Amino acid sequence: MAGAAAEQRRFATVVESWLGRPVLIVGDAMLDEWRFADSDRLCREAPAPVLTLRRRISAAGGAANTAVNVAALGGRAVLVAPVGADVAGDELHDCLDRASVWDRTVNQPGRPTPVKRRMLAGNQILLREDSGDPEDALDHDGVSRLLTALSCATEELRAAAGGEAPTLVVCDYGLGALPAPVRAWLVENRQRYATVALDAHDLADWRGLAPTVVTPSFAEATRLLARAGGTTRPTGGTELHLEHPDSDPVDGPSEMTVGAAPGAVRADDTAAELTRADRPGPVGEPTPGEGRVALTGDGLSVTGTGVTVNTRAGEGVDRAVLARSRLAELRAHTGADVVAVTLDTEGAVVGGADGEPRRSHSTPVPASHAVGAGDAYLAAMTLALAADAPLPTAAQLAQLAATITVSDTGTCVCRRDDLLAALDQPTDSTSHPALVSGDELDAIVAEYREAGRSVVFTNGCFDVLHRGHVRYLEQARALGDLLIVAVNSDGSVRRLKGPDRPVNPVEDRGALLAALACVDHVVVFEEDSPAALIEAVRPDVYVKGGDYPPELVPEAPLVRRLGGQVRTLGYVPDRSTSAIIERIRSHSQDPSPHVDDREPDPSLRTRTQAS
Repeated sequence: MAGAAAEQRRFATVVESWLGRPVLIVGDAMLDEWRFADSDRLCREAPAPVLTLRRRISAAGGAANTAVNVAALGGRAVLVAPVGADVAGDELHDCLDRASVWDRTVNQPGRPTPVKRRMLAGNQILLREDSGDPEDALDHDGVSRLLTALSCATEELRAAAGGEAPTLVVCDYGLGALPAPVRAWLVENRQRYATVALDAHDLADWRGLAPTVVTPSFAEATRLLARAGGTTRPTGGTELHLEHPDSDPVDGPSEMTVGAAPGAVRADDTAAELTRADRPGPVGEPTPGEGRVALTGDGLSVTGTGVTVNTRAGEGVDRAVLARSRLAELRAHTGADVVAVTLDTEGAVVGGADGEPRRSHSTPVPASHAVGAGDAYLAAMTLALAADAPLPTAAQLAQLAATITVSDTGTCVCRRDDLLAALDQPTDSTSHPALVSGDELDAIVAEYREAGRSVVFTNGCFDVLHRGHVRYLEQARALGDLLIVAVNSDGSVRRLKGPDRPVNPVEDRGALLAALACVDHVVVFEEDSPAALIEAVRPDVYVKGGDYPPELVPEAPLVRRLGGQVRTLGYVPDRSTSAIIERIRSHSQDPSPHVDDREPDPSLRTRTQAS
C-alpha cells in the first residue's frame, strides 16, 4: 500500500509540474453536437422511431477538443485551425472561450465548420450526421493566413513562457485543415518546438516531422505498415509477422495477413484447432467508417478502411500482441521517439527507444461514452512528456486521463482536479477564501511561492460584470497557476469614472468576481493605482485589457523591475460597461410603444414584491 501511495504522489508531482506549460495545437477542429431525444412510438410512414428533442449540447471536437483537454489539465493551450464563418463556428468559439483556450483560429468564409451531429434516445446513438468535406480545401489566401497564425501563435507562446520553446500537437484527421504547404511549414520549423505530438489518420503524410510521440489507433498503425510494404520478418519464435502484397490493388484497399511466424505453430496444434470459428479473436473498434477496425462476423479477421487483418493462423492473436511485435518498425517508419498504439477500451501499447513495450488497460464502456477519450489521452501524454516525465509514467497518466473521462455520454474532457482526485491527491493546496485583505494576500502569495506556483495579477473597476470581463479573466488565468484580481474601491472608481459611478458597490463587485471559477483571490484597494499591491505581490505576469502594446501600460516599468512580464489582452468587441449603462439609460427614457400594458400575473407581482 505504501508503494502504491508513493507512486500516486509521484504521478501527482508530474501533473503539478506541467501547470502553465505552453502548448500549440493545430489541425482539424470541429463541433460535436449531441441531441438527446425521447421516443415511445414509430412513425406511420416507416418503421422508424418518432423523436422528441429534449436537450442539445455542443462541445469542441477534434483538434479543438485536444486543446480543451490541454487547458483543462492545466496547460496553456493555443488553438490554430481553420473555422467556418457560420453558426457552428460561432458555437465552437464559445466552447473555446469557456475552456480558457487561446482562440487563434482562422476564419474561412465559404468553408463550413466540420460538425458531427449525434441523435440519441435512451442514451443509445441512433444516427450520426457529419458535415464538412475534405474536398473543401483551403484556398491560397486561407493557407497564407493559417501559416501566419501558426508563426504568430508560436512566438506568442514563447513570449508568454519567458522564451521557453512551446510544445506542438498536430491533429490531422483528413478534413483538409493541414494541406501540403502547412505540413511542409511544420516540418521545416520543427526546431521551434521542444516536444511534438502527432495524431494523424495517415501517418505517411508526415514523413520528416520527427515527432516526439505519435498516437495512432490500431487501424492507423497497421495501415502505415501495409503501405510501407515490407517483407516477412523471419523469426524463430512465436512472434507475429505481417505479409503485404507486392503492390496495392489499383482501386482497392491495402491488405495484410497476420499470423504466426514461420515455424511458430505449436506441435500440439491440430488443423481443426487452427481453423475453429470460435477461436478467441481481437475485439474490434466499432466504427470502420472512421478509418477504424471492426471485427468480422466469422470471428477470424478484422477489417477497416485500407487494411484487412486476418487472425486465422494464430491462436490467441489480438491487437495488443500485434502492436507490441511491431513497435520498433512503427518508430522507424514515423521517426518518433515514442509510439503509443491506442486500442480504445482495450487500453494502449506504448514503446520508446529502450525497446521495452508498456501495456496499459482501460474499462470497457459504451461507445457513446468514449467519444473524445483519445483527445484526453493525447493531451495528457503530451503534457507529461513535455514535462520530462519518464515514459512509463507518461503512459500511465495518459491512460488514466482517458479512462476517467468515459463515465457518461458526451465528448470526453479530463480536468486536472479529476486526475488528481483519481490519484487520491488533494486538488487544492490551500483553503484560503477568495475575498481577502491586503495583509492576508501577502501570506497567501508567500505560500504559493513556496509551492512553486506562478501568480497572475490584474486590476480594474469591474463595475457591471459582462461577457468581455469573463473572457478577459479566463484568458488571464490561463497565463499562470492562479489569478489575483485587485478591485478599485468605490471612492477610487468615483475619482476615475465620475460621480455617477460605480453602479454597483465594491461588496457586490468583489463577490461576483470571487464567484468566477477562473479567479482565485480578490482584493480591494483604495488608491487610484495598484502600484503598492504590485510591489507586495510581485506578480509573474501582470495583465491589462486593451488593444495597445504592453509598453504603454503605466505599470509596465514597475512590473519588469520586479522581474515580471506584462501582457495586454484584447476586449470582446461591443462589450463594455459604459455601453451597457448607456443602453439601460436609453431604454429607461424611451416610452416604447411595444411594451405590454396588460395587468401582470398577480403571482408574478407577489414574487417580485417579495424579492
